[in-house]
Amino acid sequence: MPPPPSAAPDLDALLLHEVGVAPAEATPRDLLGAAAHAARRELSRRWVETQARERTGKARRVCYLSMEFLVGRSLANSLDALDLQAPVARELGRHARQLEEVAEQEADPGLGNGGLGRLAACFLDSMATLGLPSMGYGIRYEHGMFMQEIQDGRQVEYPDPWLANGTPWEFQRPGTSFRVGFGGRVVHEGRRTVWQPAGEVLARAHDVVVPGHGTPHVSTLRLWRATAPEQIDLAAFNSGDYARAAMFKNEYENISWVLYPNDSTPAGRELRLRQEYFFVSASLQDILARHLAEHGSLEGLADGVAIHLNDTHPAIGVAELMRLLCDEHGFVWADAWDITRRTFSYTNHTLMPEALETWPVSLVQHVLPRHLEIIYRINQQLLDHAAERFPDDPAMIARLSLIDEHGERRVRMAHLSIVGSHAVNGVSALHSDLLVQTIFRDFSRLWPERFTNVTNGVTPRRWVAQANRGLAGLLDGALGEAWRTDLDRLGALRARVDDAGFRDDFHAVKQANKARLAAYIARSTGTLVDPASLFDVQVKRIHEYKRQLLNVLHVVSRWQAMLGHPAAGPWADPTPRTVIFAGKAASSYAAAKAVIHLIHDVARTINADPRTRDRLKVVFLPNYSVSVAEQVMPGADLSEQISTAGTEASGTGNMKLALNGALTIGTDDGANIEIRQHVGDEHIFIFGLRTPEVAALRLAGHDPMARYAADDALRAALDAVAGGAFSPEEPARHQGLVHALLWGGDHYLLLADYASYIEAQHRVDRRYRDRDAWVRSAILNVAGMGAFSSDRSIRDYAERIWRVRPLP
Repeated sequence: MPPPPSAAPDLDALLLHEVGVAPAEATPRDLLGAAAHAARRELSRRWVETQARERTGKARRVCYLSMEFLVGRSLANSLDALDLQAPVARELGRHARQLEEVAEQEADPGLGNGGLGRLAACFLDSMATLGLPSMGYGIRYEHGMFMQEIQDGRQVEYPDPWLANGTPWEFQRPGTSFRVGFGGRVVHEGRRTVWQPAGEVLARAHDVVVPGHGTPHVSTLRLWRATAPEQIDLAAFNSGDYARAAMFKNEYENISWVLYPNDSTPAGRELRLRQEYFFVSASLQDILARHLAEHGSLEGLADGVAIHLNDTHPAIGVAELMRLLCDEHGFVWADAWDITRRTFSYTNHTLMPEALETWPVSLVQHVLPRHLEIIYRINQQLLDHAAERFPDDPAMIARLSLIDEHGERRVRMAHLSIVGSHAVNGVSALHSDLLVQTIFRDFSRLWPERFTNVTNGVTPRRWVAQANRGLAGLLDGALGEAWRTDLDRLGALRARVDDAGFRDDFHAVKQANKARLAAYIARSTGTLVDPASLFDVQVKRIHEYKRQLLNVLHVVSRWQAMLGHPAAGPWADPTPRTVIFAGKAASSYAAAKAVIHLIHDVARTINADPRTRDRLKVVFLPNYSVSVAEQVMPGADLSEQISTAGTEASGTGNMKLALNGALTIGTDDGANIEIRQHVGDEHIFIFGLRTPEVAALRLAGHDPMARYAADDALRAALDAVAGGAFSPEEPARHQGLVHALLWGGDHYLLLADYASYIEAQHRVDRRYRDRDAWVRSAILNVAGMGAFSSDRSIRDYAERIWRVRPLP
């Protein structure tokens, strides 16, 4: 049942009593504070009522543990969910301000980086909208990951000041804090084990209320802030040693400063492990305390709580729950293990073995000595069970072990997650199949019933209703408003594809969004682009497997062909195109940062060329975030999803872009496969090697130099990059990228897929020149996206993995 409408807010009263300014003197930032307080009051009321219903009903909850929650700005989402958007807009109009202008004052919360965090945020939105008793748990990063600036084409990282002016969206919980220990020693006293940490940090809770749409139900995102048990070393301060006094405080509080600190140093790696344990321990202590308060005993924990591990970052939770149950609450090992295994579930997000998190045994011994003991015992239990099942396969047993004995001994956190969970899922059909065929094949032989698939999804509330109000209005007129919570209704658009008037309206919405994006590009980069050109978009984390470099090579080949370069081959009447990149490279990832530098050098050269600049532009949008994505997704024509087949687990950017009417050019990888199945082969541009062909090529031996020698256009593009055509002031600047392809094995097979990719780009040009055909394909992409709602994903999790039901 939908909630009653919220009362219209009195912004003048809120400005006076909550913000502390005279209404006539209010700035846009002051108005943001007043509008946020209007939403906050109603959110607080709904949170209290939801918590009371959950306690009274002794509801089974899902607790979602994730290092990232990329929630984005909250004002528009909250006002939409509370049905306050129109009255707040009217109130702002009395101050001669537009809601969009005021909303721009809000900082993007620095709580995530890429798809992992955005997925977690979409899932919380769906948990709330579906009425599931739920909590997300993470870290309140004071300085985010980093703020990306581009200086002379290079990425430069600065602290993200998202909390500089505070945030009205969090509720500090002074009564909720837990001590988290590190280091020290373990004492065994008969049957009792006592961990005596060398130091402790205090985890303090800050809650963000996540509203459901079309329901009074809300979910909670609980974020932990690290504080020193004592604020400063007062003795050092009073003796005049101010540096040591501050060092004491910083030693503890740096745990919640930055997301993903640089782990290229021993200190950085230790901080990463401390971060992961800090938020997991605080979260589990909170979960147990709540369960005890509501049920009086922990025996039924697995029946009252489902704890989900979003990737391997929270995997230490398996050992921590065992420690809490055995050491703190007196459970015997067998009972504690039964509870633990029935409580946890785990989502894997990568197929690349090198991306599966491991920690040196020596580091775990130093930071978490009790947990290493527990991991050893779990491992012995695992190996004994595997030896009983497969007594003649010692190699398999070694592969199953939680400890990698090759070289430096390391704890395999994905293995710990699998052993400690009752369910393990991949995030697309292909990814889940490959998990049990490749990296987790041995575990699937041991426990085939544990493995399943739940394809990712995105929330249509954020990514259409808020980000693309033009398209949302068009959908409302054609379908009614129910598509916001029942995305399968988009399928009815197939019946409108032959309606010329609807196609014209759809095209007009897209052009308006492109004009808005072009204005944003001009503001953020200084580059003027033509909204009539094809907007070709690749916005995502910069990584070699995502192959932004392949896109750059296409741009170079296109430019060379437009100039009549004899080796570039024919490119008959290339469609005017604006190629848009955005994304951050990890601060220690040199190759990814080199690609960013190349993109800027290529853009500088091409954008300044008077022969082609009216038909080809390249831009890189700095400091990519949710709010930037909300500008980009509605204005995109073409969605670049070009990872090497078999490397992308799913992707969600592909879903957001297709949902906003972009056509996909991509490999048959991740969720691209399922998108193709839903929109039809003729409305997507698939190219390149399939996953079995990738495996066969690697087995047979990939020869990059042979590809280079055989393809004139490829050779011309690579020679231009390596020869300094885009960096004449430093001709050798980009040789390293080219040498990694030609002499370093071309690990992600860019050269193997280049020709097929170029051919697919020709198909894109031909389709775009036929406006009517392109618009039909775009409408059918939107129509096919019903299956990719995060509501569907969360229903799958709730029914098949968590066994959590909506509150009545």
